[in-house]
Amino acid sequence: MPDRSDNDSRKLLKRLRDSLAEPGQGQERLDYVTTLIADSMGTEVCSIYLFRDAETLELCATEGLRAEAVHNTRLRLGEGLVGRVARTAVPINTADAPAEKGFRFMAETGEECFSSFLGVPIQRVGEKLGVLVVQSKASREFSEDEVYALEVVAMVLAEMTELGAFIGDGAALGALHKQQVMFRGGTGQEGSAEGKVWLHEPRVVVANPVADDPEVETLRIRDAVGKLRVSVDDLLAAQSLDKEQKQVLEAYRMFAHSRGWLRRMEEDIQAGLSAEAAVEKEQSTTRARLSQVPDAYLRERLNDLDDLANRLLRILTGQGQDTGAEMPDDPVLVARNIGPAELLEYGRKLRGVVLAEGSVGSHAAIVARALTIPLVINAKGIINEALNGDHILVDGDQGIAHLRPEASVATGFRDKIAMQTQAQQRYAGLRDKPAISRDGQRICLQMNAGLMADLPSLEGSGAEGVGLFRTELQFLIRNKMPKRDELAKLYAYVMDAAHGRSVSFRTLDIGSDKVLPYMTPQDEPNPAMGWRAIRVGLDKPGVLRMQAQALIRAARGRPLSIMFPFIAEHAEFISARAHVLRQVEREAALGRPTPETLEIGAMLETPSLAFAPQAFFEMADFISIGGNDLKQFFFAADRENERVRRRYDTLNASFLGFIGQIVSRCAQTSTRLSFCGEDAGRPVEAICLAAMGLHSLSMRPASIGPVKSLILRTDLAALRKVIDAECAKGVESVRPAVMDFLAKQPNS
Repeated sequence: MPDRSDNDSRKLLKRLRDSLAEPGQGQERLDYVTTLIADSMGTEVCSIYLFRDAETLELCATEGLRAEAVHNTRLRLGEGLVGRVARTAVPINTADAPAEKGFRFMAETGEECFSSFLGVPIQRVGEKLGVLVVQSKASREFSEDEVYALEVVAMVLAEMTELGAFIGDGAALGALHKQQVMFRGGTGQEGSAEGKVWLHEPRVVVANPVADDPEVETLRIRDAVGKLRVSVDDLLAAQSLDKEQKQVLEAYRMFAHSRGWLRRMEEDIQAGLSAEAAVEKEQSTTRARLSQVPDAYLRERLNDLDDLANRLLRILTGQGQDTGAEMPDDPVLVARNIGPAELLEYGRKLRGVVLAEGSVGSHAAIVARALTIPLVINAKGIINEALNGDHILVDGDQGIAHLRPEASVATGFRDKIAMQTQAQQRYAGLRDKPAISRDGQRICLQMNAGLMADLPSLEGSGAEGVGLFRTELQFLIRNKMPKRDELAKLYAYVMDAAHGRSVSFRTLDIGSDKVLPYMTPQDEPNPAMGWRAIRVGLDKPGVLRMQAQALIRAARGRPLSIMFPFIAEHAEFISARAHVLRQVEREAALGRPTPETLEIGAMLETPSLAFAPQAFFEMADFISIGGNDLKQFFFAADRENERVRRRYDTLNASFLGFIGQIVSRCAQTSTRLSFCGEDAGRPVEAICLAAMGLHSLSMRPASIGPVKSLILRTDLAALRKVIDAECAKGVESVRPAVMDFLAKQPNS
């Protein structure tokens, strides 16, 4: 078959566009489209497979295969050549389909007589919609021009599908963005919320995938790319940019000034696409190519590419960030990812947040916890599915988002929210009661904080103080390093808001999953165990000294408590402590007030510190176990990796035994010991930690009520006997025995 010219391609696309204007049902249009494509490309077969669900493709229309196979032939994602195209988003072009790896013969289609096979993905900006296939009896590979022509046609089919051209009976022909969809991600912040979707970056609607005049569209794309280049160049010329911001914009500039990028879009326009559709085709193709690259850095460039393509689409369509839509009264923010400063701008008016990416230790998760906003992370695919105003349920406890839920799901969800509300009202009645167990052990319950938004919770939650104030958040939400006087004012405000309650300030904990916007990221294979926290502070002591000065001045003669993160050995603590003491001496020499009392402690987050010499435990005024990091290093399970982090139980006998060793070492030197982290806020885990001798726990404010309620009705000494007995038996986890014990405890 001869190669198809650009003129032939444009004629085909215009015939496809004109089919939209004709009255008819979705199935009729699909049938017509397959006949049209087969005729235009000179092939005996053209078939369209669409997704009926995330894992299943369905043959929805065909010219050349048996008619009875339509809506009956289905393949799993990755199954057969069609499934392989769908999974990889890469075309398959073969002269001998049956001999191709992964080929699956489907007898009901009657395709055994067709040797040649060309399949291309039907996709739109990362959203996989289906597969377009042509087949011939003659054994030959299709030419590059033919492959390209079919990809252009597939792009138009994707846009037509998005515009609702093929709506019909059955799941595969169901209207997009209308059905109920459940997204299973991860828990970023517990809690439940119901509301309406508010997209952080509204979708750009392409209503004209096919163009009549390629020359006009070429001028449009060149003009838009020119404006884009100027805007990026202007941003780069800004005087206020730091090194890191310039590096990001340089990546944008590289894409924007790429001749190949513009040339490929112009070729798509010559083939018949509009300027907007050409941008989306190039974006989809490059996305598919980069997603297959093993290099993590190159895969990260997907975000740069998406941002640049979206900027170009907004220039072409005139659809800015402000679409004119009004934020609903009950907004649930949906975004690919979001920075802490942007999330803070939305503030408490959000009911919930759902991110397509993100991690449990991300800046957004930390801010969401501070604002007590339910957060679901890693809800992959929600960006392509959600529309502004869609009904959405956010289950932060399970890490699930229900988009456009059916009535029964919504009713059950509302019942859950009502039960949680009743429980919180019950916990509010315990606010002023001390957390004293049934056998008389008093447990100090404190809260974690890091933002001004946290502080009102100090009174309402019943917390006895702030066991962990994360000072890095004030560095993360700014575009440049904060000044000493600004920090001193902030820290003074925190102490004022505590009204005499204790506040333990953790010095700057950056690195790993927390990289400052104005700090050059380190290319480390394992950043969680790399240059982070106190290691950065000791290597760059200027920031550590500045923080110490700010804290000393904020105290204004009041008691001050400082602790260092990620201390791995005694020598690090000695060095960091010396920096603080020198600043106290310096402030005194300048005639400024020094703290009435100064306590200097350490976060125990690495197993090595538990085996430090006794001199360390004697020198430290207090120790706080950082449970999140300690657990990941104890079990060698990355807490950012969903595949392994939930695999290991806090109530594992070995881990509890290790906690017991730390308690014993601190008891020998009368060193005050506390525990902070996610497990401190989980009632069952919290009482087990208390039973092991940890009588000070620090958690998010919302967890204090549930933890206190369980402590009040538990005999901790009896629970410790249960734990010890189970450990003596050699069990892996004491959880079953603990749950059995708790089931027998009085309810009040």
